[in-house]
Amino acid sequence: MSDLVARTGRHQQRYDQGYRLVAGCIPFRYRNAECGNDDSEKIVEVLMISSTSGPGLLFPKGGWENDETVEQAAEREAVEEAGVRGQLMDLLGCYPFRSKTHQDEYSPEGLCKAAMFALLVTEELKSWPEQSTRTRSWLTIPVAVESCRHPWMREALEDGFCKWHADKMKNAKG
Repeated sequence: MSDLVARTGRHQQRYDQGYRLVAGCIPFRYRNAECGNDDSEKIVEVLMISSTSGPGLLFPKGGWENDETVEQAAEREAVEEAGVRGQLMDLLGCYPFRSKTHQDEYSPEGLCKAAMFALLVTEELKSWPEQSTRTRSWLTIPVAVESCRHPWMREALEDGFCKWHADKMKNAKG
């Protein structure tokens, strides 16, 4: 059992023009390719978690609350849902979506807007708040693209993370 506790409830939830504001991240790490030499290429893997409401995999995300920055909210969700900590990198983009499970008086249509960040994972926790309801899986990007439950998360991965990472690698070599 984790000593950490997940936040629950909507009383501190942020809204903007009918959208529930959400923060999340695409956790990633580098793994050496299995080539046998020291100059082996690094493979990027992203961490996805199981959904509590059906098939398919997700990236950690959840409500951005009034007492935290969007960055703090993204880091908190990574710990609560995926049990990881790391270095929060750049904002990948903001992605609108409609939630079937989070309709309320402030957003009756379930409209949400997710600010998604890249998170370089430095620690995988042995126990975390939602470990009894979620499993985590490290996947290569092509497998992750196919595994995304929601189209907006696939867009965040392909158009957000992949382009950001390619630019980062190009600039590192430049």
